[in-house]
Amino acid sequence: MSLGQPLGSVIQGSLTGGLEVRLHPNISVEDMRVGKFLVVQGMRSRFFCMLTDVALGTANQRILANPPSWEDTFLREVLAGSGTYGTITLAPMLMFTPESHEEVFPTTNGKQANSLVPSTLPEDALRASSATNLASFQPQTSTTMELMPVKTIPSHFSQVYEACEEDFRRVFGWEDDPHRKNFSIGKPLDMDVPVCLDLNRFVERSNGIFGKSGTGKSFLTRLLLAGIIRKNAAVNLIFDMHSEYGWEAVSEGKQFSTVKGLKQLFPSKVEVYTLDPESTKRRGVPHAQELYLSYDQIEVEDIKLCSRDLGLSEASIDNANILYAEFGKSWILQLLNMTNEEIKLLCEEKRGHQGSITALQRKLLRLDSLKYMRAACPHNYVNQILRSLEAGKNVVIEFGSQSDMLSYMLVTNMITRRIHHHYVTKAEKFLQTKNPQDKPTQLMITIEEAHRFLDPAVVQSTIFGTIAREMRKYFVTLLVVDQRPSGIDNEVMSQIGTRVTALLNDEKDIDAIFTGVSGASGLKSVLAKLDSKQQALIIGHAVPMPVVVRTRPYDTQFYTEIGDTAWEEKSDEEVFAAADLAKVDLGF
Repeated sequence: MSLGQPLGSVIQGSLTGGLEVRLHPNISVEDMRVGKFLVVQGMRSRFFCMLTDVALGTANQRILANPPSWEDTFLREVLAGSGTYGTITLAPMLMFTPESHEEVFPTTNGKQANSLVPSTLPEDALRASSATNLASFQPQTSTTMELMPVKTIPSHFSQVYEACEEDFRRVFGWEDDPHRKNFSIGKPLDMDVPVCLDLNRFVERSNGIFGKSGTGKSFLTRLLLAGIIRKNAAVNLIFDMHSEYGWEAVSEGKQFSTVKGLKQLFPSKVEVYTLDPESTKRRGVPHAQELYLSYDQIEVEDIKLCSRDLGLSEASIDNANILYAEFGKSWILQLLNMTNEEIKLLCEEKRGHQGSITALQRKLLRLDSLKYMRAACPHNYVNQILRSLEAGKNVVIEFGSQSDMLSYMLVTNMITRRIHHHYVTKAEKFLQTKNPQDKPTQLMITIEEAHRFLDPAVVQSTIFGTIAREMRKYFVTLLVVDQRPSGIDNEVMSQIGTRVTALLNDEKDIDAIFTGVSGASGLKSVLAKLDSKQQALIIGHAVPMPVVVRTRPYDTQFYTEIGDTAWEEKSDEEVFAAADLAKVDLGF
């Protein structure tokens, strides 16, 4: 296998600080980009590295004291490569060391060729010898090649090469690998080869998609969700705050255009529920199901999560617990209908605080204005959603005009808490019986504005903090989408398995991304240098090593490659005619 022209030689470095590489005279420092994937060939092992820094060096300080003028091209060319040179810093991420019976280098007369290369050879001779030796490095398959964490570094003057397509396949696999559910999320910055996520490993743990506003987090989320649905890696429950994932979404750009949502791509696998049927109908979303909740489904934990938006004090929450202990599930309805005299009497009997209960009553009146809230709801929509999830259907809950933070936090917490309780019960039964038929389907819950749910002040009382800390113990994980990762509790961030991060500028947010990540210092510079669009740094459980990708376009070609090809869009008249015919056949 030919690795092409060497880029430079390793001149110094350490396992923790990375490798310093001096570029060869014929290699321009301007061709080196932070985030680039490079390969270092040592004497016995092959190292896969990420470029984390680029610098300029000089052999003599007198050159800096008296630099050649810009017009003196001859002197600049004379100094280039000898007096002046470029250096790059590499962070080794993975290494491959063949078994003893495998030879990295070709043999000559029964002896390894590397034994013919004395360490006293000049650098040019070493480079030529190394390039010859690399010709025998045979590609391994995903099942025979074992990549290991880096526990050593290559020797002095080891050669650095551009990563080739075979290197990317070795490390990141390929999308049609029959042994894994791989999904191509994008391509390297300077190559046309897919970079794949292992979706089985991705859904095993809670994950995060981060980036400042306008960097395409929603498109990244939709891309990943489409891949998970296509590969049947998990069933998804998506709390769609801005109605971007269900039917269609507005594409960013100077000209107005829309892109397909998950329901259009997978009509038989996705169901859309809406908290605002009128808004959903105005946007032309077909086959959306109404979703209503009732006061008796609200518990004190739900109100506590929304205390900031409702303006509730700690005293009001304490008195809410008194009301719940007294009236049970009907505590809110009872409170809203109580007179001042009844509140006073209750406080005398239960040692409550009249002022706090009165304030709680006044502020909970805001719930009356919510379109989806009912005093009593004869149909249990949460159980209906559960049945859909257990049947393998992916559920998108749209908020429409009810997309304020109060509604979003209240509804997501109410529904998730009940679904999690159901999964805990099923998982415990499966652990007892060991019957594969009792095993719950892996569920991934997608939430936006995640720092509001996972803030250190409230994370202990929310179901989302519980799920994030449990990992996949009960077959439920999170996909959190957020632009302020620094607002998420550090303990929760350390449990995030895979982090797909677009551009971030705030130092606190960048530091938060690397919570619990070893070797983060070099990667911070990579993250800070991303483009503002269609680039992301991926680190964590679902990829063997950190990588910067140009994300896959979400366009017509993607629809063709990922969507449900067996489905053709039909007019409303055709759909209703088919439904009427089915009723006749069934005798209705």
